[in-house]
Amino acid sequence: MSTIDKKITEPEKLYGILAEFRNPKELVDVAKTIVKSGYTKFDTFSPFPIHGMDKAMSLKKSKLGWIVLLHGLFGLIGAISMIYFMSVVDYPHNISGKPFLNGPAWVPVTFELTVLLSSFGAVFGMFFLNGLPKLHNPLFNVARFKKATDDGFFAYVEADDTLFDSDKVRKLFEEAGATHIEEVYD
Repeated sequence: MSTIDKKITEPEKLYGILAEFRNPKELVDVAKTIVKSGYTKFDTFSPFPIHGMDKAMSLKKSKLGWIVLLHGLFGLIGAISMIYFMSVVDYPHNISGKPFLNGPAWVPVTFELTVLLSSFGAVFGMFFLNGLPKLHNPLFNVARFKKATDDGFFAYVEADDTLFDSDKVRKLFEEAGATHIEEVYD
């Protein structure tokens, strides 16, 4: 069977339902309604951060701060251990009668390694927590979704949610005052 025949015979898989709203307040209100309805797999999209959206969506605090802290501590301990080993154990070299454990001389290296590993932890931790890289999302196929970076406010419920029922989600969005509702297919 050719790929063209396969595409004709296989029905498209429903990815979820996307709804557009007029302003940020309506988006926050619909996020609260979605949470009260019991949905867990949903997201909101807007061209700018909306104060109170995290609380409306019942999002937990990010673990990224802890990841950055642990990487920073690893960098600090690693730098001190490395410098101690090199200057005290492996190759002790007395310069001008200064002590081998010379803390002020170690500050630049420990600071730089702490910052370096913290920044690596931040970047790669963010990638891990966000599930990146994700090269394709079916929402990008929706023409109206391009407004999310300019002047559109969108809420989206995934079809993978255990409570998902297309008619109930559509009714929820209609009652919340959505200006446009669209099914998204993969």
